[in-house]
Amino acid sequence: MKIVKYQLTTNKQLPMKKLILFLSLAVFSFNYAQQVPDATVLDMKGNKVDFKKLVQSEKPVIVSFWATWCVPCINELDAISEVYPDWQDETGVKLIAISRDDDRTARRIKPLVNGKAWDYEIYRDFNDDLKRALNIASIPYMIIIKNGKIVSTRSGYTPGSEEEIYDVIKP
Repeated sequence: MKIVKYQLTTNKQLPMKKLILFLSLAVFSFNYAQQVPDATVLDMKGNKVDFKKLVQSEKPVIVSFWATWCVPCINELDAISEVYPDWQDETGVKLIAISRDDDRTARRIKPLVNGKAWDYEIYRDFNDDLKRALNIASIPYMIIIKNGKIVSTRSGYTPGSEEEIYDVIKP
């Protein structure tokens, strides 16, 4: 095996330039907040709503993807509902719960939400456009949006993770 050393003063600077470019792009990508995708969701009355307009706010927005058949999703939304009024007072946060229920199970959404008395805005990703745009593989899945940019994503739920969410949304 031959080891080749490059010096900055020789004409073999191309690999160093590529390395610098790569490192610059890597740092940029870790600090880059993802754009909110174009997609349409349905409100509880069946009206189409533009997702970008829905999450447009100067205050933080939490978007939780869930389904009526997903026990961890319901546990997460229940846990957040206990601290949600305090979060709203302290940060002005808004939580939007987007159901991934299909046409067969969509009729269960309203009774479940009413039974839980969740104070969230509830929508449905009726044709999975938003799921595909965000590359969501499984639920529960949460995104946090600040100033129109996705600043945090999280998949899965563990009890107590509400504190981590609060750390992201607090001013």
